[in-house]
Amino acid sequence: MKMIEAKKLIFEYIRRDEEGNVESIDKALDEISLDIEKGDFVAILGHNGSGKSTLAKQINAILMPTEGTLYVNGMDTKEEDKLWDIRQSAGMVFQNPDNQIIATVVEEDVGFGPENLGVPTEEIWKRVEKSLRAVGMYEYRDHSPNKLSGGQKQRVAIAGIMAMKPQCIVLDEPTAMLDPDGRKEVIRTIRELNKEEKVTVLLITHYMEEVIHADKVIVMDDGKVVMQGTPREIFSRVEELKRYRMDVPQITELAYELKQKGMPLPDGILTIEEFTEAMKRLEQ
Repeated sequence: MKMIEAKKLIFEYIRRDEEGNVESIDKALDEISLDIEKGDFVAILGHNGSGKSTLAKQINAILMPTEGTLYVNGMDTKEEDKLWDIRQSAGMVFQNPDNQIIATVVEEDVGFGPENLGVPTEEIWKRVEKSLRAVGMYEYRDHSPNKLSGGQKQRVAIAGIMAMKPQCIVLDEPTAMLDPDGRKEVIRTIRELNKEEKVTVLLITHYMEEVIHADKVIVMDDGKVVMQGTPREIFSRVEELKRYRMDVPQITELAYELKQKGMPLPDGILTIEEFTEAMKRLEQ
């Protein structure tokens, strides 16, 4: 069953002057077609201006297609009467958690979303507890969000989305403002939600190490999808990625450079453990 299906999706940012005349048109998404299955963990990569964030906002129906069609959980995002259901199906986590945290106590913030959905009070508190436990923040339920670290705040923001029971979470560079420990916390949380809660995850990131456990990687450039495949398939194409101004995980880069110098290493090494095993086999 498809969670997200895009068919020749086009979106244009139109700039107008004070009289309403069109000054410029910027095509941010250019005939994008893709399918994402329910329960998948999909990473979306691309340099700044490639269209990643615009695509994310289409999935949450913050933006509507200029042309083409986008279905979220079988619902057409252009149908206004489906807007509420679409946003319940696909929750959004932004780069800065401070933009999403509004209450002065963690558990109240997590309960804010389901309260607005009209969920009964008893059910709200059940969801708050389950969501905070899922992201490892239950012991901080009576803390002020202002006293939390960046990684902890982002996990609270994710819990707030989880409490609304979406089938899909779209995360737009959720670790960009975090230190390395905070990034690890958040990525571990996302992976656990995907595996244990079966939540479909779309992770937009520019940290290559965050995508090696994804089911699928989509690479965007200039509003187009230019590469799709598993992390190993994508990171085996180092030169092609570099043409799109993309990096690869550091260990993948090292293995690639050694292979260029004549060492018979396999393509698409993703982890230090894989690299170590490959080097051991060479010594035998």
